[in-house]
Amino acid sequence: MSSPAEFYHSLPPITKAYGTACVLATAAYHLGLYSPIHIALLYERVFYGFQVWRLFTNLFFLGPFSINFGIRLLMILRYGVQLEKGPFDRRTADFLWMMIFGSFALLVLSAIPLLWSPFLAVPLVFMLLYVWSREFPNAQINIYGLVALKAFYLPWAMLALDVIFGSPLIPDLLGIVAGHLYYFLTVLHPLAGGKNILKTPMWVRKLVGRWRIGMQPISRSQAANNPQPESGSGVAFRGRSYRLGG
Repeated sequence: MSSPAEFYHSLPPITKAYGTACVLATAAYHLGLYSPIHIALLYERVFYGFQVWRLFTNLFFLGPFSINFGIRLLMILRYGVQLEKGPFDRRTADFLWMMIFGSFALLVLSAIPLLWSPFLAVPLVFMLLYVWSREFPNAQINIYGLVALKAFYLPWAMLALDVIFGSPLIPDLLGIVAGHLYYFLTVLHPLAGGKNILKTPMWVRKLVGRWRIGMQPISRSQAANNPQPESGSGVAFRGRSYRLGG
């Protein structure tokens, strides 16, 4: 058994950074350092009060420490880590770009009054879950020891559970929409013969290279010939040579 420190240091960089930021945001709230109203996504204060930080800070608040907070954090640690160590292995810039695109898509969707949500951290986590479910659709998942299903259906099962337990529906739906939009543009559309319009920008690659974040990329042929096994699940990661944005 590894120690908590060893486990933390073993996490891939983007997942570790985002999970840490979410924990620190909630810890700062409990210490009384700020009120959630000061970081919530309120577009009238962004555009008329020039409080542009709200476009970023709302993406890191998962709510107060609670069972729901713990579940969301575990989702980051499980699905974010498996994505970053699996299909996005040695593709740190692509994973970071997915997070950036997802955040931007959620901000745009939340500008629609009926879809507005004051905090977009939960939708961003749900986006990770959705992308993971598309990458590993046949993985077997057991929910609370009660229901076994394929990973492809997991986002919808989690959405249903949230509704049953009284959580808002909109955040989960936002995450599913953003996740599907990313997966469609980077995988489904290119597979159908379309052009990949969501390639990782050079400035993201330069940022990752400048700060030496993660591991150096490998060629698609190497990725296809060297699939990485999923830790502890018995499900093999398949080479994603069709990911033209990588």
